[in-house]
Amino acid sequence: MATIIDGKKLSEKIRSGLKSKVDYYKEKFGKVPGIAVILVGDDPASNVYVNMKEKSCNEAGYKSVVERISKDSSTDELLGLVNKYNKDNSIHGILVQLPLPKQIDEKKILFAINPAKDVDGFHPFNVGLMHIGEDTLYPCTPYGVMKMFEEYGIDLTGKNAVVLGRSNIVGKPMASLLIKANATVTICHSKTKNLPEVCAAADILVAAIGKANFVTREFVKPGAVVIDVGINRLEGKLVGDVKYDEVEPIASYITPVPGGVGPMTITMLMFNTMKAFEKTLM
Repeated sequence: MATIIDGKKLSEKIRSGLKSKVDYYKEKFGKVPGIAVILVGDDPASNVYVNMKEKSCNEAGYKSVVERISKDSSTDELLGLVNKYNKDNSIHGILVQLPLPKQIDEKKILFAINPAKDVDGFHPFNVGLMHIGEDTLYPCTPYGVMKMFEEYGIDLTGKNAVVLGRSNIVGKPMASLLIKANATVTICHSKTKNLPEVCAAADILVAAIGKANFVTREFVKPGAVVIDVGINRLEGKLVGDVKYDEVEPIASYITPVPGGVGPMTITMLMFNTMKAFEKTLM
Protein backbone atom coordinates (compact mmCIF):
# COMPACT_ATOMS: atom_id res chain seq x y z
CA MET A 1 0.00 0.00 0.00
CA ALA A 2 1.37 3.38 -1.02
CA THR A 3 1.76 6.38 1.25
CA ILE A 4 -0.68 9.01 -0.03
CA ILE A 5 0.99 12.36 -0.74
CA ASP A 6 -1.58 14.83 0.57
CA GLY A 7 -1.32 17.99 -1.54
CA LYS A 8 -4.21 19.64 0.25
CA LYS A 9 -2.58 19.33 3.67
CA LEU A 10 0.83 20.51 2.42
CA SER A 11 -0.83 23.36 0.58
CA GLU A 12 -2.54 24.52 3.80
CA LYS A 13 0.77 24.36 5.68
CA ILE A 14 2.57 26.52 3.08
CA ARG A 15 -0.31 29.02 2.91
CA SER A 16 -0.32 29.37 6.68
CA GLY A 17 3.40 30.25 6.53
CA LEU A 18 2.73 32.78 3.76
CA LYS A 19 -0.05 34.41 5.79
CA SER A 20 2.31 34.83 8.77
CA LYS A 21 4.85 36.50 6.46
CA VAL A 22 2.17 38.85 5.06
CA ASP A 23 1.20 39.89 8.61
CA TYR A 24 4.86 40.53 9.48
CA TYR A 25 5.62 42.59 6.34
CA LYS A 26 2.40 44.55 6.68
CA GLU A 27 3.33 45.54 10.23
CA LYS A 28 7.01 46.23 9.47
CA PHE A 29 6.80 47.96 6.07
CA GLY A 30 3.09 48.67 5.56
CA LYS A 31 3.28 46.61 2.36
CA VAL A 32 1.83 43.30 1.18
CA PRO A 33 2.46 41.13 -1.91
CA GLY A 34 0.22 42.04 -4.85
CA ILE A 35 -0.90 39.91 -7.76
CA ALA A 36 -2.77 40.88 -10.94
CA VAL A 37 -4.63 38.20 -12.89
CA ILE A 38 -5.85 38.99 -16.40
CA LEU A 39 -8.65 36.88 -17.85
CA VAL A 40 -9.63 37.24 -21.50
CA GLY A 41 -13.13 36.02 -22.35
CA ASP A 42 -15.43 33.91 -20.22
CA ASP A 43 -14.18 30.32 -20.44
CA PRO A 44 -15.95 28.56 -17.52
CA ALA A 45 -12.91 26.49 -16.43
CA SER A 46 -10.64 29.56 -16.49
CA ASN A 47 -13.27 31.52 -14.56
CA VAL A 48 -13.42 28.91 -11.80
CA TYR A 49 -9.63 28.84 -11.61
CA VAL A 50 -9.32 32.63 -11.46
CA ASN A 51 -11.96 32.81 -8.70
CA MET A 52 -10.04 30.20 -6.70
CA LYS A 53 -6.82 32.20 -7.10
CA GLU A 54 -8.54 35.39 -5.98
CA LYS A 55 -10.10 33.71 -2.91
CA SER A 56 -6.76 32.13 -1.90
CA CYS A 57 -4.89 35.43 -2.24
CA ASN A 58 -7.51 37.35 -0.26
CA GLU A 59 -7.45 34.75 2.54
CA ALA A 60 -3.66 35.11 2.85
CA GLY A 61 -3.88 38.92 2.94
CA TYR A 62 -2.39 39.56 -0.51
CA LYS A 63 -3.52 42.44 -2.68
CA SER A 64 -5.43 40.77 -5.50
CA VAL A 65 -6.56 42.42 -8.73
CA VAL A 66 -8.56 40.59 -11.40
CA GLU A 67 -8.98 42.20 -14.83
CA ARG A 68 -11.64 40.59 -17.01
CA ILE A 69 -11.62 41.70 -20.64
CA SER A 70 -13.70 40.72 -23.67
CA LYS A 71 -12.85 37.59 -25.68
CA ASP A 72 -12.67 39.88 -28.74
CA SER A 73 -9.79 41.91 -27.27
CA SER A 74 -6.66 42.45 -29.38
CA THR A 75 -3.01 41.66 -28.63
CA ASP A 76 -2.37 45.41 -28.24
CA GLU A 77 -5.16 45.84 -25.68
CA LEU A 78 -3.77 42.99 -23.62
CA LEU A 79 -0.21 44.32 -23.95
CA GLY A 80 -1.46 47.64 -22.62
CA LEU A 81 -2.78 45.93 -19.48
CA VAL A 82 0.42 43.93 -18.99
CA ASN A 83 2.48 47.14 -19.26
CA LYS A 84 0.19 48.88 -16.78
CA TYR A 85 0.95 46.21 -14.15
CA ASN A 86 4.64 46.03 -15.11
CA LYS A 87 4.82 49.67 -13.95
CA ASP A 88 2.59 49.27 -10.87
CA ASN A 89 4.84 48.99 -7.78
CA SER A 90 2.05 47.52 -5.65
CA ILE A 91 1.85 44.49 -8.00
CA HIS A 92 4.61 41.87 -7.70
CA GLY A 93 3.09 39.09 -9.78
CA ILE A 94 1.33 39.21 -13.16
CA LEU A 95 -0.56 36.23 -14.46
CA VAL A 96 -2.31 36.07 -17.83
CA GLN A 97 -4.76 33.16 -17.74
CA LEU A 98 -4.15 30.71 -20.58
CA PRO A 99 -5.31 29.64 -23.11
CA LEU A 100 -5.87 32.95 -24.94
CA PRO A 101 -8.28 33.48 -27.85
CA LYS A 102 -6.80 32.74 -31.30
CA GLN A 103 -6.47 36.38 -32.41
CA ILE A 104 -4.06 37.14 -29.54
CA ASP A 105 -0.33 36.48 -29.93
CA GLU A 106 0.29 34.41 -26.79
CA LYS A 107 4.08 34.47 -27.13
CA LYS A 108 4.13 38.27 -27.44
CA ILE A 109 2.05 38.58 -24.26
CA LEU A 110 4.10 36.15 -22.15
CA PHE A 111 7.36 37.74 -23.31
CA ALA A 112 6.05 41.21 -22.39
CA ILE A 113 5.62 40.37 -18.69
CA ASN A 114 8.47 41.77 -16.59
CA PRO A 115 10.52 38.63 -15.68
CA ALA A 116 10.69 39.84 -12.06
CA LYS A 117 6.86 39.65 -11.95
CA ASP A 118 6.52 36.45 -14.00
CA VAL A 119 5.00 34.31 -11.21
CA ASP A 120 3.98 31.61 -13.71
CA GLY A 121 7.66 31.11 -14.58
CA PHE A 122 7.00 31.09 -18.34
CA HIS A 123 9.19 34.01 -19.48
CA PRO A 124 12.25 32.82 -21.51
CA PHE A 125 14.51 34.70 -19.08
CA ASN A 126 13.25 32.66 -16.12
CA VAL A 127 13.11 29.46 -18.16
CA GLY A 128 16.76 30.00 -19.11
CA LEU A 129 17.81 30.59 -15.49
CA MET A 130 15.97 27.43 -14.44
CA HIS A 131 17.67 25.34 -17.15
CA ILE A 132 21.15 26.46 -16.05
CA GLY A 133 20.28 25.58 -12.45
CA GLU A 134 19.87 29.09 -11.05
CA ASP A 135 17.27 30.14 -8.51
CA THR A 136 14.39 31.99 -10.16
CA LEU A 137 10.57 31.97 -10.42
CA TYR A 138 9.79 28.36 -11.39
CA PRO A 139 6.58 27.15 -13.11
CA CYS A 140 4.06 26.50 -10.33
CA THR A 141 3.00 22.89 -10.95
CA PRO A 142 6.47 21.30 -11.17
CA TYR A 143 7.63 23.53 -8.32
CA GLY A 144 4.73 22.21 -6.23
CA VAL A 145 5.79 18.64 -7.02
CA MET A 146 9.33 19.42 -5.79
CA LYS A 147 7.87 20.74 -2.53
CA MET A 148 5.99 17.44 -2.15
CA PHE A 149 9.23 15.45 -2.48
CA GLU A 150 10.78 17.73 0.13
CA GLU A 151 7.87 17.44 2.57
CA TYR A 152 7.76 13.64 2.38
CA GLY A 153 11.55 13.24 2.59
CA ILE A 154 11.83 11.60 -0.84
CA ASP A 155 15.50 11.72 -1.80
CA LEU A 156 15.96 12.21 -5.56
CA THR A 157 19.75 11.89 -5.70
CA GLY A 158 20.77 9.27 -8.25
CA LYS A 159 17.19 8.09 -8.76
CA ASN A 160 15.84 7.22 -12.21
CA ALA A 161 13.05 9.72 -12.90
CA VAL A 162 10.73 9.44 -15.89
CA VAL A 163 8.57 12.39 -16.90
CA LEU A 164 5.64 11.47 -19.11
CA GLY A 165 4.90 14.59 -21.19
CA ARG A 166 7.05 17.37 -22.68
CA SER A 167 4.91 20.49 -22.32
CA ASN A 168 6.53 23.84 -21.51
CA ILE A 169 4.19 24.16 -18.52
CA VAL A 170 4.92 20.84 -16.77
CA GLY A 171 7.07 18.26 -18.58
CA LYS A 172 10.17 20.25 -19.51
CA PRO A 173 10.42 22.33 -16.30
CA MET A 174 9.75 19.19 -14.23
CA ALA A 175 12.73 17.52 -15.91
CA SER A 176 14.94 20.58 -15.22
CA LEU A 177 14.03 20.68 -11.53
CA LEU A 178 14.59 16.93 -11.16
CA ILE A 179 18.04 17.28 -12.79
CA LYS A 180 18.82 20.13 -10.37
CA ALA A 181 17.94 17.71 -7.54
CA ASN A 182 20.47 15.19 -8.95
CA ALA A 183 18.03 12.69 -10.45
CA THR A 184 18.76 10.92 -13.75
CA VAL A 185 15.94 12.04 -16.02
CA THR A 186 14.17 10.61 -19.08
CA ILE A 187 11.41 12.57 -20.83
CA CYS A 188 8.81 10.48 -22.67
CA HIS A 189 6.24 11.65 -25.20
CA SER A 190 3.91 10.41 -27.94
CA LYS A 191 6.85 9.29 -30.13
CA THR A 192 8.65 7.32 -27.40
CA LYS A 193 9.15 3.64 -28.23
CA ASN A 194 8.41 0.87 -25.68
CA LEU A 195 6.73 3.39 -23.39
CA PRO A 196 5.57 0.96 -20.66
CA GLU A 197 9.09 -0.51 -20.46
CA VAL A 198 10.76 2.89 -20.16
CA CYS A 199 8.31 3.97 -17.43
CA ALA A 200 8.67 0.68 -15.56
CA ALA A 201 12.39 1.42 -15.05
CA ALA A 202 11.55 4.59 -13.09
CA ASP A 203 12.06 5.08 -9.36
CA ILE A 204 10.12 8.34 -9.76
CA LEU A 205 7.32 8.52 -12.35
CA VAL A 206 5.63 11.86 -13.13
CA ALA A 207 2.58 11.57 -15.41
CA ALA A 208 1.59 14.81 -17.16
CA ILE A 209 0.00 13.96 -20.51
CA GLY A 210 -3.69 14.69 -19.98
CA LYS A 211 -4.98 11.20 -20.83
CA ALA A 212 -7.37 9.69 -18.29
CA ASN A 213 -6.17 6.46 -16.62
CA PHE A 214 -3.35 6.08 -19.17
CA VAL A 215 -0.71 4.83 -16.73
CA THR A 216 -1.62 1.29 -15.73
CA ARG A 217 0.12 -1.30 -13.54
CA GLU A 218 2.51 -2.36 -16.35
CA PHE A 219 4.02 1.16 -16.43
CA VAL A 220 5.02 1.10 -12.76
CA LYS A 221 7.93 -0.57 -11.03
CA PRO A 222 6.94 -1.92 -7.58
CA GLY A 223 8.01 0.62 -4.96
CA ALA A 224 8.12 3.56 -7.38
CA VAL A 225 7.00 7.07 -6.40
CA VAL A 226 4.09 8.03 -8.69
CA ILE A 227 3.13 11.68 -9.19
CA ASP A 228 -0.09 12.21 -11.14
CA VAL A 229 -0.33 15.72 -12.62
CA GLY A 230 -3.29 14.91 -14.89
CA ILE A 231 -6.77 16.27 -14.27
CA ASN A 232 -9.35 14.74 -16.59
CA ARG A 233 -13.12 14.61 -16.46
CA LEU A 234 -14.46 11.12 -17.00
CA GLU A 235 -18.15 10.27 -16.61
CA GLY A 236 -18.64 13.34 -14.42
CA LYS A 237 -15.72 12.46 -12.15
CA LEU A 238 -12.24 13.95 -11.88
CA VAL A 239 -9.54 11.38 -12.61
CA GLY A 240 -5.80 11.59 -13.19
CA ASP A 241 -3.49 10.20 -15.87
CA VAL A 242 -2.79 7.25 -13.56
CA LYS A 243 -5.19 4.34 -13.06
CA TYR A 244 -5.13 4.83 -9.31
CA ASP A 245 -6.76 1.58 -8.15
CA GLU A 246 -4.29 -0.49 -10.16
CA VAL A 247 -1.16 1.48 -9.32
CA GLU A 248 -1.68 2.45 -5.66
CA PRO A 249 -1.12 -1.10 -4.27
CA ILE A 250 2.34 -1.38 -5.87
CA ALA A 251 3.68 2.19 -5.51
CA SER A 252 5.60 3.40 -2.44
CA TYR A 253 4.11 6.92 -2.67
CA ILE A 254 1.29 8.24 -4.86
CA THR A 255 -0.63 11.49 -5.35
CA PRO A 256 -4.42 11.23 -5.53
CA VAL A 257 -6.67 13.12 -7.99
CA PRO A 258 -8.23 15.33 -6.78
CA GLY A 259 -6.30 16.47 -3.67
CA GLY A 260 -2.76 15.78 -4.86
CA VAL A 261 -0.83 18.07 -7.18
CA GLY A 262 -3.84 20.32 -7.94
CA PRO A 263 -3.97 22.33 -4.69
CA MET A 264 -0.21 22.92 -4.89
CA THR A 265 -0.39 24.87 -8.16
CA ILE A 266 -2.22 27.92 -6.75
CA THR A 267 -0.18 27.68 -3.54
CA MET A 268 3.08 27.89 -5.49
CA LEU A 269 1.69 30.85 -7.43
CA MET A 270 1.29 32.59 -4.07
CA PHE A 271 4.74 31.36 -3.02
CA ASN A 272 6.28 32.86 -6.18
CA THR A 273 4.43 36.15 -5.61
CA MET A 274 5.87 36.30 -2.09
CA LYS A 275 9.35 35.53 -3.51
CA ALA A 276 8.98 38.37 -6.06
CA PHE A 277 7.66 40.73 -3.35
CA GLU A 278 10.56 39.94 -0.96
CA LYS A 279 13.09 40.79 -3.70
CA THR A 280 11.64 44.33 -3.84
CA LEU A 281 12.34 44.73 -0.09
CA MET A 282 16.05 43.93 -0.40
